[in-house]
Amino acid sequence: MAFVFPPHLPAALPVVGGTDAFPVRRVYCVGRNYADHAREMGAADQAEGREPPFFFMKPGDTVAGGVGELGVAYPPATRNLHHEVELIVALGSGGANVAVDAAKDLIFGYAAGLDLTRRDIQARAKEKGRPWDMGKGFDQSAVAGVIQPVARVGHPERGRIWLTVNGQLRQEGDLSAMLWKVADIVANLSTLVRLEAGDLIYTGTPAGVGAIVPGDLLEAGVDGVGTLRARIV
Repeated sequence: MAFVFPPHLPAALPVVGGTDAFPVRRVYCVGRNYADHAREMGAADQAEGREPPFFFMKPGDTVAGGVGELGVAYPPATRNLHHEVELIVALGSGGANVAVDAAKDLIFGYAAGLDLTRRDIQARAKEKGRPWDMGKGFDQSAVAGVIQPVARVGHPERGRIWLTVNGQLRQEGDLSAMLWKVADIVANLSTLVRLEAGDLIYTGTPAGVGAIVPGDLLEAGVDGVGTLRARIV
């Protein structure tokens, strides 16, 4: 098949221990998956585990990743850009209506990530009952570290997840505090859409989200998985 112009190449992330990159298809995100963050966002029912996980998406080409310090542009149309550190699940195969017991078989690896949010745009959309895609799905809003294959790190179920801004600790939690565990997330999401190799799933953030400005240096990590550094420019 010929195209009227050359198709865009997918975003890709480096993989530890190899030279081949991980091609990104879609980016899914889980909202309010740590009780303390759900509470700080005013979602008591979510914090108490009385609601199923809910998902939103970012375009695949919003992924900003690589080795070393990443330069991330401060986006337009906001005065309140927020950081959210997250564990990323990278899928190596797909499926629909996947059983919880089989969900981890789809996972290629894990990475540390940042879900950047134009909080003011998101808040205005929420107030009017409108979709808040533009609060979440802007250029370079899905920051990702290097992917660690499952063969190297297994499936982390506990471990510190943290973020500093200019050396000051802003977020700190533990993977064990996730309301919905990784297998549950993958299985639940697969009932809504067919998952495929190349999909990334951001699994939620602990409390402590806050504003960042140009010049800030963000350092984040998930114990046993990896770290990342990003400069807001």
